[in-house]
Amino acid sequence: MGGHALVFGASGITGWGVVNALLSDYPTSDAFDRVTALTNRPLPVEESGWPKSEKLNVVSGLDLLSGNQAALEESIRQQVPQIESVSHVYFFAYIFNPDNETEIQINVDLLRRAITAVDSLSEKLAFVTYGVHLLDKFPFADKLPLKESLPAIPEPFKSKLFYYPQVELLKELSANKTWKWCDVIPDIVVGFVPNNNAYCLAQWLALYLSLYRELNGPGAEVVFPGTKSWTIKSNDSNQDIIGRFSVYASLHPEWSAGERYNVADNAQYSSWSGVAPTNGPGPDPSAYIHENKEKWFELEKKYGLKGGRVGNEKSLTIVSNFLMNQFDFDRQVDMTKMHRAWGDAKEETDVQGAWHVAFDRFRAANIIPKSFT
Repeated sequence: MGGHALVFGASGITGWGVVNALLSDYPTSDAFDRVTALTNRPLPVEESGWPKSEKLNVVSGLDLLSGNQAALEESIRQQVPQIESVSHVYFFAYIFNPDNETEIQINVDLLRRAITAVDSLSEKLAFVTYGVHLLDKFPFADKLPLKESLPAIPEPFKSKLFYYPQVELLKELSANKTWKWCDVIPDIVVGFVPNNNAYCLAQWLALYLSLYRELNGPGAEVVFPGTKSWTIKSNDSNQDIIGRFSVYASLHPEWSAGERYNVADNAQYSSWSGVAPTNGPGPDPSAYIHENKEKWFELEKKYGLKGGRVGNEKSLTIVSNFLMNQFDFDRQVDMTKMHRAWGDAKEETDVQGAWHVAFDRFRAANIIPKSFT
């Protein structure tokens, strides 16, 4: 009998990649018999972009912060079929709040309530995989490439991140339990999302490049929409690589339990390339789209695209600017530990297998024009 995977944040960039790996029968077709994908907003299976599979069950609208713990567990019991058989949890849920203290409290509560509930409802729980991408001030410019053994970032920045209290919480919750956990650490996650996700850089660039092409014609020169960041060294983290390694690690607690792993596409760092921003950066992608939103709506109508990504409260205009301009420092990571752990199953990809695949998925989902390449 295979396991039952429960994925929190399944429609997010990383959670989508985990579900995609599981439904693609990674690493083997009999590793899991059941995959339950938890999403905040409704997600019709036919619009998810995941492979068709009888293993999949999508549960939407489960509020992890509503009511007391007993009420939450009863809600999960009623909404998640065969909750008692869950063996592996993949936790990639996140709630944004502009206030650091509030954000920490919310996300620590989110993790505590979720894991406590599954631990209570399923005696078969064996492993929890946790992942988060967060970066505040960068204190390790002299420690490149970055290793998992680096200490926590110093104060006053450490206390502003929910990552550290969440990891301590996992240690606390797993103490004297039979289930184990590990921690995966990506950089900027490159990937597709079926619902509007303001934190998905690939979504913003896909929309931006499509609109730019529509307004300026095929072959138009696109100036890099950032400044110094176009030359920095980093290792992108494709959602497929994160998803497959997360699943693989969860099936091998003999080496993964209690460990943390840098997760990225390739051991060799890369940088952006293109038309240099010699006279200042190109337009910020999300701001450009919102400034030309009427043109975008015309493009949607012209090509019959799926809407909902522009002109609403979920379409933050600060994310792409933050990722393209403020991550302007070398931050390449050491991939030795991940690749050694993955062994013969190790996978790597490049720009073609990361950004291009993400854009292809947005085309297939009819979010950008299929004719645009």
